[in-house]
Amino acid sequence: MNFAVLTIFPEMCRSFFEYGIVRRAIQGGKAAAVAIDIREFTTDRHHTTDDRPYGGGCGMVMKPEPLAEAIRAAKRQSPESTVVLLSPRGRIFNQSMARVFAACSGLVLVCGRYEGVDARICRNLIDDEVSIGDYVMSGGEPGALVVMDAVIRLIPGALGGEDSADKESFSDYLLEHDHYTRPPCFEGEDVPEVLLSGNHAEIDKWRQETALMYTVLKRPDLLKNRCLSPSERDVLARWHREIENLIHGQSVCGAGSLSGGQ
Repeated sequence: MNFAVLTIFPEMCRSFFEYGIVRRAIQGGKAAAVAIDIREFTTDRHHTTDDRPYGGGCGMVMKPEPLAEAIRAAKRQSPESTVVLLSPRGRIFNQSMARVFAACSGLVLVCGRYEGVDARICRNLIDDEVSIGDYVMSGGEPGALVVMDAVIRLIPGALGGEDSADKESFSDYLLEHDHYTRPPCFEGEDVPEVLLSGNHAEIDKWRQETALMYTVLKRPDLLKNRCLSPSERDVLARWHREIENLIHGQSVCGAGSLSGGQ
C-alpha cells in the first residue's frame, strides 16, 4: 500500500517511517511511504505556502497553487490513491474508518497548517476529510501519522501474526483484556491463576469477560455498535443479577448501615 504525506515539515514524517511496525512494513514490502515537501512546488524565492485570507481575519491560509501541484504529483505516482485532508472539519477517525482506508490502494495524506486550506482545494482535489479528535493542533502532521500507523497495522502480514490486529482494542467494538508478563508476582500482586493454568479454553473465556468488563465500565458506547454473542449476553445477564442482588442487599440493610449507623 502506498502512502504519501504532503507537508511543509517533511522531516517530521520521514523520521516516523524509521521506527517500529511502520518501518518493518516498509522494509517487508507491505507498504511504501514518502513525505512530499509542499514548498518544493512553490514558484517564489521565499517558497511561500500561505497568504492572508480574503475578507480579513486573523491567521493565514494555505495557498492553493503549491498544494494543488503537490497533490497532483502524488497522484501521478499512485493514481488510485485516496486523497485525505487532515482537518478539524473532518469525520472523527476510528477503527472502522481505518479498515476502509486499509482496503485502498494508497493514501495521500494532506497536512493542513495555519488557519486551514483554500476551500477550492477541498472541493476539487480532496476525497475525504478526517479529524483525529475534537481539539486544536498546530498542523495535520500528527494526525496523518496516526492514520498511517492505524492503517498499516491492518495490512495483512504487517504485524507478523495474521490475527494480531483482530485481537486489539476496537477491532470488534471491545476494549482489550488485561495483559501480564513475567514475573508471576510483582510488588505483592499475582498474575491471575487462569493465565498460568495452561487451559486455553478457560484463558479465552477469561480474556473475553475481561474485555467485556472494561468496555462496559470505560466505553459502553462501543457496545451500541456490537452484536453480542450468546456467551457475552450470558455474562452481562449474570452481572445484571449480581448487581440487582447487591442493590437489594443494600436496600435491606438500609441507608443507616452504609453510613456506620450514624
